[in-house]
Amino acid sequence: MTPGLRRLLQHHSQEVSEQADRYAVALESILAILRSSRLTDQAARTVAIDTAASALVRLRVEDDERRSTILEPVTGAFTRLKSDLRPLERFGDLEMQFVEPPATGRALPGDVAHAARAMVRTVVLAIADDGDARRIRIQWDCDGRNLLINIRDDGAGVLTPHDDALRPVAERVVALNGELSVASTEGWGSSLALALPLDPPAAPEPLEDVVALSPREREVLRLVATGSRNDEIAASLGISANTVKFHVSNLLRKTGTRTRAELGAISR
Repeated sequence: MTPGLRRLLQHHSQEVSEQADRYAVALESILAILRSSRLTDQAARTVAIDTAASALVRLRVEDDERRSTILEPVTGAFTRLKSDLRPLERFGDLEMQFVEPPATGRALPGDVAHAARAMVRTVVLAIADDGDARRIRIQWDCDGRNLLINIRDDGAGVLTPHDDALRPVAERVVALNGELSVASTEGWGSSLALALPLDPPAAPEPLEDVVALSPREREVLRLVATGSRNDEIAASLGISANTVKFHVSNLLRKTGTRTRAELGAISR
C-alpha cells in the first residue's frame, strides 16, 4: 500500500468515525427527549422529530463545509460542538458548562477541529452512559501552537486513561501527535486534559542520520527528490546551473548513487 493511499484510507476512516459520533449524539439526545418526564408524549414526539431533522440538516451542511474548508475559526468550531451537545443538556440529566475559547485564538486546521469535536462528544457520551455525573465543564483554549481542551465532571472519580470508553480518544490523540492526561479523585470527579498540535511535526531531513551534507546540499537534494531539473533548482535557490551540477555530483558521490533517480529515491 502506497503512503498516499494509506493517508486517504486513514482520512476516510476518521470521517466515518466522526459521522458515527454525530449519529450517536443525535440518537442519545432523541432518547433523552423521549424519556424526559418534563414533556408530554405529544411534546416529546414533536421535539424528537425537530431534533432528528435538525441533526440531519446539520450533518449535510457540515459535510459540505468540511469538503470546502481548510481552516476553521476556533470559536466557530466550539459553537458547532455546543450545538451538538445542547439536546443532551436540555433533556438529559447532565448540566453542562461551556467555557469559550478566546475569539482571537488561532484558526484550527480542519482535521484538528473535527477530531477535537469528536473527542469531546465521545467523552461526554461516556460520562452520560456511566450515569454518576450530574455536571460537566467543557473548556477550549489555544496557546498559539496547541488546541487545549479540558473536560471535568463531578462523577465517581474513577476514570483512567486506560478505560475502554477513552480508547477512541487516546487513538485520535496519538494520530495527531497530541497529549492526553486524566486525573481522578474518588468521590469528586475526573478531569481530562488534551493538547492537540495545530501544526504537523517537522519532516526529518533527508538522509539525516546517514550522510553528512551541507545545508546547500540538503536544499538541492530536496529539490532533486521532487523531480526538478538543474535549471529549475538554480532558479529556485538563486544559484547558477553549474553550481547545481557541482552539488548534484557531490551528492551522488557521498550517497553512492549513480543517477538522479536513485538519489531522489533514497532521499525519500
